[in-house]
Amino acid sequence: MPIIRIQVEAFDAAAETAVLSAGRGDIGATVAFTGFCRDEGGRLSALELEHYPGMAEAEMARIASEAEARWPLMGLTVIHRYGLIRPGEPIVLVLAASAHRRAAFEAAEFMMDYLKTHAPFWKREHLKDGTVGAWVDAKSADDTAMERWG
Repeated sequence: MPIIRIQVEAFDAAAETAVLSAGRGDIGATVAFTGFCRDEGGRLSALELEHYPGMAEAEMARIASEAEARWPLMGLTVIHRYGLIRPGEPIVLVLAASAHRRAAFEAAEFMMDYLKTHAPFWKREHLKDGTVGAWVDAKSADDTAMERWG
């Protein structure tokens, strides 16, 4: 059963990995991906993330279930933040655990590709000059990355 959380608070990737692997002698690999807010060349003061409560959790759980069906995972944790996130702060964490590294790597990458393209989150830039930008459009590169999973 995957752990899925959407929260305002920052998370601790090492602590989440310890929770995922505690007492598990059968896990041979964990892969952790942490996505951070960038300052976009120094012009960004924060990134505002919004989500559709209920729908976002359901979509993340659906994607996680698909990852568990594709790979022999022994654990999966997905945490996504919302609210105002400053440059350097974490936004998303994906932890995948398996007996072997390839499954953990592929499952983590799959989760991120699907989160970027299918999870109902929206981003808006808050600039250092005090202006609030438009909602950020999806990137075609994210769609291309997702296509390889069929």
